[in-house]
Amino acid sequence: MSPNPFSPEVVEAVTKHMNDDHPEDTLLICRALGGRPDATAARMTGLDGEAGEYTVAVGSEERTVRIPWSEPLTERPQIRAEVVALYRRSCRELGLVPRGEH
Repeated sequence: MSPNPFSPEVVEAVTKHMNDDHPEDTLLICRALGGRPDATAARMTGLDGEAGEYTVAVGSEERTVRIPWSEPLTERPQIRAEVVALYRRSCRELGLVPRGEH
């Protein structure tokens, strides 16, 4: 694995934003793309240039899920674009309509 291109402050800011503002989206991503369709809760716990890292609740246990980005990321603005793409892809996988699309 390559060194993380994102500082601890960036990782903390992104994970806090996702967990505080988008917990439902995080759960959808983990269910659809993280191989955890049975997850009942999820939180983003980290990220690097290759993937996002999550902890999901499955029954009474917690599991770690790592979901790769579509391409290596090196700049902070790429993170948002990639998470939005993962959300939209997750909705399609689950047969849901993403917010803002009708």
